[in-house]
Amino acid sequence: MQQWARIAILGAMFVVAYLLILAWQKDYGNAETKPQQEAAVVSHEVSADLPNAQTATAASDLPQANMPAQQATDATAPVSQQLISVQTDLYHLWINPKGGDIVRVELLNHDKNKDSDEPFVMLESDAKRTYVAQSGLIGLNGPDSSRNGRPTYELEKTAYTLADAKATKNKDGETVKVLSVPMVFKTADGVEVIKTFNFTEGEYPIVVNHKVVNRSGQTWQGQMFGQIKRDNSEDPGKSDQGIFTLGTFLGGAWGTPDEHYNKLKFDNFVEEKLSTEAKGGWVAMVQHYFVSAWVPGNLKLTQGNGEAYTAKLESRKSTDNMNIIGFTSPTFNVPAGTVAEIDATFYSGPKIQSELKDLATGLNQTVDYGWLWPIAKLLFVGLEFFHGLVGNWGWAIILLTILVKLILWPLSSKSYRSMAKMRVIAPEMQRMKEEFGEDRMRFSQEMMALYKREQVNPLAGCLPLLLQMPIFLALYWVLMESVELRHAPWMLWIQDLSSMDPWFILPLLMGATMYIQQSLNPQPTDPMQAKVFKIMPVIFTVFLLFFPAGLVLYWIVNNLITILQQTLINKSVAKDRAKRDEATPVN
Repeated sequence: MQQWARIAILGAMFVVAYLLILAWQKDYGNAETKPQQEAAVVSHEVSADLPNAQTATAASDLPQANMPAQQATDATAPVSQQLISVQTDLYHLWINPKGGDIVRVELLNHDKNKDSDEPFVMLESDAKRTYVAQSGLIGLNGPDSSRNGRPTYELEKTAYTLADAKATKNKDGETVKVLSVPMVFKTADGVEVIKTFNFTEGEYPIVVNHKVVNRSGQTWQGQMFGQIKRDNSEDPGKSDQGIFTLGTFLGGAWGTPDEHYNKLKFDNFVEEKLSTEAKGGWVAMVQHYFVSAWVPGNLKLTQGNGEAYTAKLESRKSTDNMNIIGFTSPTFNVPAGTVAEIDATFYSGPKIQSELKDLATGLNQTVDYGWLWPIAKLLFVGLEFFHGLVGNWGWAIILLTILVKLILWPLSSKSYRSMAKMRVIAPEMQRMKEEFGEDRMRFSQEMMALYKREQVNPLAGCLPLLLQMPIFLALYWVLMESVELRHAPWMLWIQDLSSMDPWFILPLLMGATMYIQQSLNPQPTDPMQAKVFKIMPVIFTVFLLFFPAGLVLYWIVNNLITILQQTLINKSVAKDRAKRDEATPVN
């Protein structure tokens, strides 16, 4: 009974994991790339597809409010002459002066792939892919609502670096460098709009500020909007390791203080579209390891201090089948002769949980560990701690495995002790089978009496496997979702713990350690069970060939510690049995 239970659990691990793979790929796998209208994809400018201002009657699925169709052909200058280059220690990005949109972002600390030194491209706008961040002022007097097209801002120069940054104090009193990129647009009636991008050294969040200086003779009225526009192209950073790799989510996401994290598939941007209002909310485009997000900020009028505003969060499809998710601020008035400022924060980079958590409630949950997230978060905290000590994620996994085994040692010891006793009484069990094999009822009665006399639990061997399953699956999600482990090397041929072992050496070692571990267990008395039991290491070796190397490393270390633990317990039980046999008088 014990052997069948253990085999059943091993088989269940295989079946459940495979079904999870199929279910996840069906529900959350990357959407198939859909063709875009060629005319809408231009390298130098992306159509605005602005949200409706509050002056409109109702939200539209095709929100081209006050924007003429011919606007996308206004700019014809080459990219090199038109875009503004901004480079910090983390970013190299380009801003289009027409509208002030961020049209390309390169992440300098993240490579395109493990075989390339090229930076990972987060946002871009060319004939193959459209993924941009747009913002501006709409409404009654907003320059982005003008029928002349989006405003063309003026700048002092076309390239900015950290050498242009100024030292300032942050909220913690620390001195940091802040690079400001101001852009100015002036209207004929005397209104000046200053759009400023603020970059802080060592930080990914970008504060986008709109300052309205009203020198006209009448009240200015408008709203700020921020949105992310993306086509249906595949995730350039996704992992591709065959059918044994779970698909990661690609789509929209949003959150509020009441509803922290919600996913939105591209296919549902219309049918289940987002439309809600919140203070302290956020909207985002999520992909494997990386995220782009808008977080509404503060509104500051002349006579008051800056206060957080309630923004409308919404999603929609554009006329050219682009996916748009964004926010719109409330309408605010700037009386003649006064000044007002409104801002929002844009994030485009790796899913660093600590930074995302500080930016907005629930934004850190875009690092989606699935339904085992409580265990996964504990494992990640442990990995971070050990990585801080040794500076290598592979050794951190080894140390974490040792810690987990030490925590579970008391529980697993009871199981292994019972299994060791089963191993000791195996000859007696075989004798009973030969003697009572034909009488199954008598055989079962004698077996239960033997278990009771020797204080053996036939199901105790299942406990280590039951304890291991959730940890195994949770660690899988940690390796797949934590950008800190992307392209993280261990040593020798293992240069990416989040990818499969290119030479399959670790899976073979895992199979060998699993075989040794099973040889320490009591062998099944039934020949068929014994055969099935022997091929389980082979099955798991094949199953883990395409799993992340870090996960296989965890399993190897886990098996090695288990072998040590079982060996010590087997010797202890055998020694106790020998002493008992010596003390028992021979009749």
